[in-house]
Formats: sequence, C-alpha cells, structure tokens
Amino acid sequence: MGKFVTKTVKTGVKFVLKATNGQVILDSEVYTTEGACLKGIDSVKRSCLGPVEDQTQENFEVLTHPKFEVYLDKAGEYRFRLKAKNGQIVGVSEGYKSWDSCMNGIESVKANAPEAKAEREETETAE
Repeated sequence: MGKFVTKTVKTGVKFVLKATNGQVILDSEVYTTEGACLKGIDSVKRSCLGPVEDQTQENFEVLTHPKFEVYLDKAGEYRFRLKAKNGQIVGVSEGYKSWDSCMNGIESVKANAPEAKAEREETETAE
C-alpha cells in the first residue's frame, strides 16, 4: 500500500505520495501549515478517481473537475497534474519519457491514494 509522507521544507510543509515500491508518484505544493497540508492530502484522496484529460491530443475534450490533466512539459516529457473539484492543482507528477508511462503513473495514484496513510518525515530538506 502506498503512503503520503509530509515533511517540513524551508518555506512550509509539503507532501509526496509514494507507491508501494517507495517511488514518488505525486508531489504537492508547499503549504503554510501542517493542517493545510493534511487538507491537501484529503483533497487528493477525494479527487484521485477523476477522469483523464489528455491535453497532448489535438482538440482534446475539456473535462470537469476533479480530473487528471496530461500535458507535455518544456523538455518534451509527459506529466500529469491532479486538479481538485475547485480547479486547484493538488499534486503533480515527475516527467515521463512516454505517454504510457505517464498513464501508469496516474493508475498508480488511483490505486495508492484512496487508502494511503499519512506519516511525518522528521528531517528538514532544502527547498
């Protein structure tokens, strides 16, 4: 089972969602408080079963929130962001070389996030 790991960074608190194998599959923004960060985790859990809007396709269909948005970054890699019901981004992925790998990342979020527990990482990291 995956897990959410919260940690303090220089500018606040953030979380990552790790798959069962320990790989980070979703990264959050930096929140000002631990409570706000935990609300962000709850938002991921509520939003992670939404549909996928593939913005790499011409004339893609714009879907309602919550949803995953797949897009190409400046380096030409596939990425996804998870948007909550209110349209706010609650998590982003790493870059993937292929569309299939990006879709596997989304499936991993869908599989891991709903039941993932949150735990605190005590070490401060630079950010």
